[in-house]
Amino acid sequence: MSKEMQNRPDLISIVIPCYNDTQFIEQAVDSALNQTYFDKEIIVVDDGSDFETKKVLKNIEHKITKLITQENKGQSTARNVGIRYAKGEFVLVLDSDDFFEPTFCEKAINIFTSCKETKIVSCYANLLFNNGKKLHYKPKGGTIHDFLFFNQILGTSMFKRQDWEYCGGYDESMRNGFEDWEFFIRLLKNGGIAEVIKEHLYNYRKRLNSTTLKANENKYELLKYMFLKHKELYINNFELTISHLLNGIEREEIEKRKNTERLEFKIGQTILKPIRWVKSLLG
Repeated sequence: MSKEMQNRPDLISIVIPCYNDTQFIEQAVDSALNQTYFDKEIIVVDDGSDFETKKVLKNIEHKITKLITQENKGQSTARNVGIRYAKGEFVLVLDSDDFFEPTFCEKAINIFTSCKETKIVSCYANLLFNNGKKLHYKPKGGTIHDFLFFNQILGTSMFKRQDWEYCGGYDESMRNGFEDWEFFIRLLKNGGIAEVIKEHLYNYRKRLNSTTLKANENKYELLKYMFLKHKELYINNFELTISHLLNGIEREEIEKRKNTERLEFKIGQTILKPIRWVKSLLG
């Protein structure tokens, strides 16, 4: 019997990669435990954490279904390793410094049950900043056409294990960001839809050393990698691709013109100010 056939159809496997996170890992685990959906397992992958984090994980091991320890190999590898141990038909990945509201799993399963076209379920999120500021993020979801140029859902979303296996899992060479988006492209490229629960059921900490910030630093290299990896997909959507690139160039040129006009205005004001002062004296 295949691995997929052995998976329990109603079980959700919540996979939490953890790397050097003493402060928030227990809250992440507790948010998984406190889901109103009953049939779940919690798999934590210690991705080569420091001694202090290992100590915390040891203290909360009784809350975890399975704790896996490995050398540091990056988030994509940690997620894949955790999912390989998963026994559920459904997988929910959760970052170790974030947490879900209690009803997410229950509401996500209801969507999978009611719509066969659903490949991924996500939700709105609260963005939590170090200074106490809080913003709301409302991803749109959609089909593969919506994901060609932007990620439209949270990286921490729910999908079926068999779809993860079919598309090859997370790209383990992508250690600098965008691995979620690239994975979702492969999940959706042969059809299906990413649904978004229109409630703020996820709490996402915006930290200075987050993967998202690192990804923005390497944005163009990552985009080049993705576009070339999925070259056929972008060729098949050639008109959309060209429109996207030209719109980007146009926006950049408009912004440059605005900046130039602002600079010219400031220079003009600086030059004219003493002349106006002299005129006022002679006036």
